[in-house]
Amino acid sequence: MIPGSMLPDREPDGNTVIFEAPKGLIVLDTGRHPWHREAILSFAHAQKRKIAVIVNSHWHLDHVSGNPDLRAAFPSLRVYASDAIDRALGGFLASSAKDEARYLDDPHLPEALRADIRGDLLTIQNGAALKPDVVIAASGAMRLGGRVLTVNLAPNAATSGDVWLYDPKSRVAALGDLVTLPAPFLDTACPAGWKDALAQVAATPFKIAVPGHGAPMSPAQFLLYRGAFEAFIDCSNSASPKEECAARWTHSIQPLLGPDPREDRQAASIAANYAAMLRANGGHSKYCEALTSAPISTRPSA
Repeated sequence: MIPGSMLPDREPDGNTVIFEAPKGLIVLDTGRHPWHREAILSFAHAQKRKIAVIVNSHWHLDHVSGNPDLRAAFPSLRVYASDAIDRALGGFLASSAKDEARYLDDPHLPEALRADIRGDLLTIQNGAALKPDVVIAASGAMRLGGRVLTVNLAPNAATSGDVWLYDPKSRVAALGDLVTLPAPFLDTACPAGWKDALAQVAATPFKIAVPGHGAPMSPAQFLLYRGAFEAFIDCSNSASPKEECAARWTHSIQPLLGPDPREDRQAASIAANYAAMLRANGGHSKYCEALTSAPISTRPSA
């Protein structure tokens, strides 16, 4: 795992998980910032291995922005992902670009964040370069770079099409943003589908679960997270004050947080904002595509 980050005055990077395969490396998610993709490339060069495959767990920019640079370094690699980015480019990402362009006019905006916003705008403008070569349209075993992994498609969860990997050999499950700390990132979420996806993960015999943000988890830690997630969604759909839902969330996942009390405050702040967002949109993100489109098939691949 190459850890992501949530630095002050910076947009986040998601975790990257790398699997070895006979034909090269399989890279799940490529981060946002130049230093994150450079860490991926440095690892590949140190191992004297090419990157054969990128799998994107979902289209959020902190997980896909490194795709073009990795492809430039290894032109023969293939990118696998759901087709959810096609709709995101005309929806969430287009809206985000308009909002972020307005933020640049704020003279009080920190320069580091200003640089990140400019980078995101360029990435969105070049959005076609983020699209997969191979669309994952169903769950099942796939041979990637010569290694067989279980590729799981979760419809209408954190996005309209989340992909997570399970390696039967190492018993590692790489989950993308189906699990995130210090809080679930619900910007494009359909909580009902997300709960279904976590149930599928729970039924998988993994030893280590790698979240999209945060440290790797044991099965017991994952189950703690799953329970806290479901309770938070239920609280957000209740009459309880959003601050109470956030406090319950933070207390529940305390064993998964670091010792720095600022992480507790960050968890509570993020959770309160998302509780308010869910309530304003009937219990889901306004970008939840389950409300406007047919669900993606999850039948096993042939």
